[in-house]
Amino acid sequence: MRVEIWSDVVCPFCYIGKRRFETALANFEHRDDVDVVLRSFELDPDAPTEPTEKVPTALARKYGISTEQALANMAGVDQMAAGEGLVFNQADAPHANTRDAHRLLHLALAEGGQSAQAALNERLLQNYFVDAQNPADHALLRESAIAAGLGPARVDQVLSTDEFDDDVEADVARARAYGATGVPFFVVDQRYGIAGAQPTEAFSRTLEAAWNDRG
Repeated sequence: MRVEIWSDVVCPFCYIGKRRFETALANFEHRDDVDVVLRSFELDPDAPTEPTEKVPTALARKYGISTEQALANMAGVDQMAAGEGLVFNQADAPHANTRDAHRLLHLALAEGGQSAQAALNERLLQNYFVDAQNPADHALLRESAIAAGLGPARVDQVLSTDEFDDDVEADVARARAYGATGVPFFVVDQRYGIAGAQPTEAFSRTLEAAWNDRG
């Protein structure tokens, strides 16, 4: 059974939802028969590769609220993350582009399989939410990809070209076709959809239902 997860590496609810799904999967009787594949989704395709502001400022501008209100909202998300064992430092994170991060995640899947893709995704999330680093920084992306087991030459090749750009676009198009307007978005066995960072119990119920429906 395959689970596809549309997410972005600068999406706090994607990290929270990831942890909740992982908890549900760890307790799922047939977990060894579940393949998990990450799909690309860009929350802000127009974000700069060279950051000019931090996330609270960008959110305040996007939603027409004060920076103080944006920080308060983010603090609420941080509390939610803490409930899943995550320590966020997103208030210091830069507002930046994630296209190259997604392209490397496609490289990881193509050359290292699901385990390499998962390892790179976890590292990218930590870079951003824990260490407040620039998700578009090529040196950081290169270091993270190599640490996840990818070959340095291939990583450099992808970062210096537009390789896998079409794959990112295709993922986004599929998400839109499913009706997803945000992330995280989970599709189980191409039949069951879960939108958002739902409680762990919701993921557990969906995994059970999808497995039982396999006939």
